[in-house]
Amino acid sequence: RVNGSLLRDKKGNPLHFIFHIQDLTAEKAAEDDKRQLENQLRQAQKMEAIGTLAGGIAHDFNNILSAVGGYTELALLKLPEDSDIRDNLSNVKQAAARATDLVRQILAFSRQAEHEKVSLQISSVVKEALQLLRASLPAMIDINKTIDNAPLFIMADPTQIHQIVMNLATNAYHAMEEAGGRLTVKLKQVRLVPAQMPSKELDPGEYACLTVADTGCGIEKGVMDKIFDPYFTTKDVGKGTGMGLAAAYGTARNHRGSVDVVSEPEAGSAFYVYLPALTSGQPELEALDAETLPPRGSGVVL
Repeated sequence: RVNGSLLRDKKGNPLHFIFHIQDLTAEKAAEDDKRQLENQLRQAQKMEAIGTLAGGIAHDFNNILSAVGGYTELALLKLPEDSDIRDNLSNVKQAAARATDLVRQILAFSRQAEHEKVSLQISSVVKEALQLLRASLPAMIDINKTIDNAPLFIMADPTQIHQIVMNLATNAYHAMEEAGGRLTVKLKQVRLVPAQMPSKELDPGEYACLTVADTGCGIEKGVMDKIFDPYFTTKDVGKGTGMGLAAAYGTARNHRGSVDVVSEPEAGSAFYVYLPALTSGQPELEALDAETLPPRGSGVVL
């Protein structure tokens, strides 16, 4: 901040200027920090409200899912093995199971509980998600997948990884909804070294790299730094909540990974999800001897 004034003598003749120069860097930084803390507080209050609401409806929703899964099981029991609709009902059953896991996540979120991470071959989750997507996306969206068949294990919650794929693919579909296009999904193992780190949030090492790319409208440069913010969306009312990318990014960070994005307007977008790989492969399971096995019985349990 610069203030200047002219100093005159008794006759009114100008003698010299006096300038007062003040460095406002620290003051401006303090104001920015205060503004950022206020924004974080507002977001925390919103998330607290969502958690309370989610906990209230999750039990009722779980009852609905139980009916969906139960009646699907009954329908499968009455179908012959060669029925054409058996595969469709199996997908319904699988989707209901995933939805039940999501309800469990919502309840854990409302209680601020930790999600259980297990040794997971990520390719199986990605393939399952793509199978569900193919049934729900229109034919004008071409799905191109390249999944490395080599064993690639990560420590993760399967349902959360499933949701990353679904959220990113759904966003890609919305970007191509009007004109159609190609959805590309790739999965491979990569080694990140300090000289080639895609994000400062990552440490050098082995990672599973999941790529979800589209040929849609792309992302404007003016909003690129906001796309992972909760509640931020460029979609029309009723089409987006602004939580898809935020949830994907938050899940990746919770798994000590990150999400990188490359996009140009009218040239599509590519999201790269990096998740730490288990370099030792799948952990060995301890063998159970006969003495530790639970007793078996027979009969019908209602």
